[in-house]
Amino acid sequence: METCDRYEPYRLVDPDGVTVEAVAVYFQELLAAGKAPSTVRSYGMDVLRWWRFLQAVGTSWERATRVEARDFSRWIQLTVKPQRAKSSAQWSVRAANAPNAVTGKPSAGPGYAPTTVAHSETVLRRFYDIHRDAGSGPLLNPFPLDLSRRAGRAHAHRNPMDGWKPERVGRYRPSVPRRIPRSIPDEWFNALFAALPSNRDRALVAFWISTGVRASELIGVRLRDVDPGQQLISVVRKGTRAVQQVPASADAFVWLRLYQQEVHGLVPRGRTQPVWWTRRRPLRPLTYHGAHRMFERVNASLGADWTLHDLRHSAAARMVRDPKLTLADVQWVLGHAHLSATALYLTPRKEEVVAGVLAHHARQARQDRQPVPPPPAPGYDPASLDVLFGRSS
Repeated sequence: METCDRYEPYRLVDPDGVTVEAVAVYFQELLAAGKAPSTVRSYGMDVLRWWRFLQAVGTSWERATRVEARDFSRWIQLTVKPQRAKSSAQWSVRAANAPNAVTGKPSAGPGYAPTTVAHSETVLRRFYDIHRDAGSGPLLNPFPLDLSRRAGRAHAHRNPMDGWKPERVGRYRPSVPRRIPRSIPDEWFNALFAALPSNRDRALVAFWISTGVRASELIGVRLRDVDPGQQLISVVRKGTRAVQQVPASADAFVWLRLYQQEVHGLVPRGRTQPVWWTRRRPLRPLTYHGAHRMFERVNASLGADWTLHDLRHSAAARMVRDPKLTLADVQWVLGHAHLSATALYLTPRKEEVVAGVLAHHARQARQDRQPVPPPPAPGYDPASLDVLFGRSS
């Protein structure tokens, strides 16, 4: 439950409407560690699923054992997650794992994604670790570490030439497939940009595709954060909460100026006022969910299913393809903590690989069809004949 209180942005309440104290303590620990309210909400959804499962099996959280944790881990991997009516209708049209005709993305399916299951296991393990250390929970964590890694020291035999790997993983944590960032091809991006209905939406997409900032980071921009003279905007980074200036394209500021002229006199002015507002009256500050719905409607008009985060991937892919930008430059713009996260964008898109391999097969076919010149008559130098007929490389 959202409270609109900066000191306690979210609460977990029981069926009687009473705040669950154990979860409230966990949320306070997260906030004390500098986690954003959106992170608290994300962790809270994982705890809520666990709480509902315990209520269904008739066990309290402090009496949960590894049997309940094991059964919960099996249940969340097999169950059908709750869907809104609109989402259920969309799922009934597309078969499981059927790729989108435009983007090639497989459908999410009716169950929870492996990343959601893995995130849930991590959140619940940390929840019980906090209460075990405080003496308010069970002595044995229901979500233990893997048996093969629990006794030894993490990274004890690490090769310094290799990257860091998560050696300590949970026993009930599923394997998460390695995902390659999916960017929007330039021709489809042009079609998507042409389908945007307003100058506000064009300005938003232009900033996303030129800066590579996250969707929520751009939504939170204030008027004081925009510097058209230097083509810079200031955003609050999601993880570190640090304020960082990032460069944007000139086109983005042009679309922003056109949008600001449209809403002149309709929205309050001031350095601390938000830049982005809703289009429907009464005008209110734009939220992430409002921007997400805008992008969904544009995708629906093209039959695509790209997301706002795909714009960040597309911006990163464009920057790494520029030979005059180093990978460290792109890392700084994207706000990545490790260069290995930026290096993922060096992986070519599937379309590029397919086109390159097909071109290779076409070249091979042309070479196979070329006639082989007959050997020269005795007494002639083959090198001299190559020069004479232009066959020398």
